[in-house]
Order: sequence, then structure tokens, then C-alpha cells
Amino acid sequence: KPGVFTLESCGDCGHTFQNPRLSPEGLNFYYSDFYDGLGGQVAETMFRARPGLYEQRAKAVKGLITPEHWLDVGTGQGHFCAAARRVWNEAEFDGLDISETIDDAVRAGWMNRGYRGFLPDKAEDLKGFYDVASMFHCLEHTRDVREELKAVFTVLKPGGLAVIENPNPECLFGRIFGRFWLPWFQPQHLHMPTVKNLETLLDEQGFDVVRVQIGEAHLPIDCFAAIMLFYGWISPKLALPWQPRPRWYHHV
Repeated sequence: KPGVFTLESCGDCGHTFQNPRLSPEGLNFYYSDFYDGLGGQVAETMFRARPGLYEQRAKAVKGLITPEHWLDVGTGQGHFCAAARRVWNEAEFDGLDISETIDDAVRAGWMNRGYRGFLPDKAEDLKGFYDVASMFHCLEHTRDVREELKAVFTVLKPGGLAVIENPNPECLFGRIFGRFWLPWFQPQHLHMPTVKNLETLLDEQGFDVVRVQIGEAHLPIDCFAAIMLFYGWISPKLALPWQPRPRWYHHV
């Protein structure tokens, strides 16, 4: 959808953020027809592309905890929950998302329970129920990182584990490819804290950081995605309801 968005970084701590930040109404406009609706089939194909990735994420907690109740926040279509069951077949997997796809995932039997909405709004009802809560490329979509981490702490049992994966704004590819680096992902990504800042935020909420992975968690799609984004930028725009009317030269 059309629009111009600006990311800025704090000169002191390096925190990268969208400025000005979209309102909730603006976010609803840009999310609509991306993960469901007109864009649902493309999103489904994208999330199905690397099933081994979800199992790899599920194995990341081995040696730290044996999960019984796992909540995946921002679960989308529920692909992680479906795959993680093959790794931890005795655990129950629940998911939370703002999209209607959460209901489809429950009907498909990919998770035990599905919650539709925002975690801070659901946290008190789920207080102390989960021993693992995961946020795979979800935290950067939230408007208030502190509130989200506070909610994660609330839903966990004492000794529970939070698993968080998000883009690293200090990645060299981000400077090389600029606007064509996929993890900038505008306008959906609102906040991208550095590793150091994320550790500080977690400490503020009462977490102890037990494991940090950077290279091991990297998804090697930077170059391919940059090429595709560039060609998408210069190519004629699709005839979609939110696009301007095509001019005569679009048909030449």
C-alpha cells in the first residue's frame, strides 16, 4: 500500500524506531489484506516455505526447560505451534494473534487454544499459566515494547522462559541495502531495539538473560529479498483498490 515512512535511530543507545509512528487506525489499514484477505494466500505460502525453521526455534529451549504449556505470541496462521508439537509432543501449544487466522489455526487443530487480541489486554486472565512464551518476529510490531515485555512476564510461571527473536538493527546488511533490507519492513515494524537495549528492557521487567544468539538465528535471505524489493519498487503497480488509478503509460 502507498506511503512513505521514516526510521530513526537514537544517537545514544541505537534504538531504531518509526517516526512519526502510525496510529492504531493506520496500522489496521496497512495490516488489512496482508496476512489475510487479498494477501492471505501469499502470506500462507511464505509461512509454509521453511517448516524446518519452526522446529529449530522450538529446539532452542532444550537444556533450559521442558515445556508443558507454551504460548506463541503473534502466531499468525499457527505454523510454529503445529511444527513445535513434533519436537515437544507432550506439551500443549496455544497461540495469540490479532488476525482472524488464529481462529483458522484452532479449527485446523494446529494449537490447543487460540486468543485473538493483544497480549497486554489478555495478560491478567492468563497470569502465571505458561512455562514458555515465545515472540518470533512479533515484538518489533508492537507500539510499546515495555508493556509487551511486562505482559510476557505476567503470563509466565515463576522460573518460566521467554523466547524472543527480532531483527537486529545493527546488522551490516541493513546499512548496505538501506530501504531494501527486508527486516526494516515498513510500515509494520515500529521498534527495533539493539541486543544491549533489549537485555536492559528485559532486566527492567524482572527477567534474567540466559542465552543470546545472533549469527545462529540469522535468516540468510538478505540479498535475495533486497533484489525482489528493488524490482517491486520499480515495477508497475498492481491494480488494487488502494492504489492510484493507472495512467496511460502504465499500459504501454
